[in-house]
Amino acid sequence: MSVTKNPPISGQPAQGPVIHDWRPEDPHFWGSVGKQIATRNLWISIPALLLAFSVWMVWSAVTVRLNSIGFSFSNDQLFWLAALPGLSGATFRIFYSFMVPIFGGRRWTALSTASLLIPAIWMGYAVQDQSTTYSVFVIIALLCGFGGGNFASSMANISFFYPKSQQGTALGLNAGLGNLGVSVMQFSVPLVIGAGLFGAVGGQAQELGDGSQLWLQNAGFIWVPFIAAVAVAAWFGMNDLSSAKASFKEQSVIFSRKHNWLMCWLYLATFGSFIGFAAGFPLLIKTQFPGVDPLQFAFLGPLVGALVRPLGGWLADKLGGARVTLWNFVLMIAAVFGVLAFIPVAGTEGNFYGFLAMFMLLFVTTGIGNGSTFRMIPVIFRTLHERSSAGQSDALKALAIKSAGKEAAAVLGFSSAVAAYGAFFIPKSFGTSMALTGGPQMALYVFIGFYISCIGVTWWWYSRKGAEISC
Repeated sequence: MSVTKNPPISGQPAQGPVIHDWRPEDPHFWGSVGKQIATRNLWISIPALLLAFSVWMVWSAVTVRLNSIGFSFSNDQLFWLAALPGLSGATFRIFYSFMVPIFGGRRWTALSTASLLIPAIWMGYAVQDQSTTYSVFVIIALLCGFGGGNFASSMANISFFYPKSQQGTALGLNAGLGNLGVSVMQFSVPLVIGAGLFGAVGGQAQELGDGSQLWLQNAGFIWVPFIAAVAVAAWFGMNDLSSAKASFKEQSVIFSRKHNWLMCWLYLATFGSFIGFAAGFPLLIKTQFPGVDPLQFAFLGPLVGALVRPLGGWLADKLGGARVTLWNFVLMIAAVFGVLAFIPVAGTEGNFYGFLAMFMLLFVTTGIGNGSTFRMIPVIFRTLHERSSAGQSDALKALAIKSAGKEAAAVLGFSSAVAAYGAFFIPKSFGTSMALTGGPQMALYVFIGFYISCIGVTWWWYSRKGAEISC
């Protein structure tokens, strides 16, 4: 733990990139200094996370166009390309979860944002070359997982800046507006690939079968100037908190905490569903409703899911995270049954707009659940440490609260890593279900069973009367 030397006088602005005196639970400090600094860090963190999600999920939009510009990949190969960034992103998150206390939030945000330039630029060149092999696209898709990894470190970082009473809203804003990157990408890519935005520097257009032209490389190139600008803003505008410093060994205590694994299970159902459905939705539309252009509608789901995430955090602040989470899982199950009712089956055409409406409800519930589960985590770990330090000296109580913050930040990051595997498993589940049965129904029934188990976990440990930790 770093030693504080000459900390700023309470009420005076902190100077320099590293802040040594940080007390968000102190009302005077928060009102005079803390809130302004926390807000600045949050509003740089949000666009950085938005760009991360855009790059992470860009293959969900690119895959539906690859074959039209001359490639000849199978549906299964395309579903793999849509799913692979989820696999790598989730794996990166495991490591990114612990990076902020080791390197500092400012440094890590700037460097991890800059790393997005690698897959964005490489994709832009690869799609222009008809000799690009499938294995190269696989590597680029895996590198897009850098964007997925950023979420874990971003959420852990922001959790250190805010007092307990405002963490639900702050984390909801960071994640919710950051999650908008999926929708921003799925909305903007169809627009930017229709014009030669970068002139000769951006390369030649691809000729389509109907005589029209496409600049698919813009799906990667469009993010490059924004990534560069935000990386610079993070380096010069954000702060590192010395009080948040912790080694991996200090943080690894979460692996022995039962509630870490329980919250991983619940967040896998909420965020895992959000990001998994976002990754698989365009191809699901294309395979189930061939007459519909998926890119006209795919952005709507991630949009509503991202926008309501802050609402989930706010509701959890007001009503309790466990209560909101439990009833949200009930609605998620109802929404999946709704999707099943409108999907094509046994030679019928299905009903696209009913299908779309039910998926919009499903995205709404994933967004609310994302906010409410992330509100539960800081409360759970603060409660655990308050109980363990009850009756002890004020110094030990203060140390316990600081440990609670570090553990909660690590769990926020690690649970997001586990949940991010949904970005791989959900699109792959759709592909596997279609290969085995001819439709996605089998996968959807599996999701229903999973959500039922989450209701049981939430009720038993957090929601019922006499629960181990009411939150």
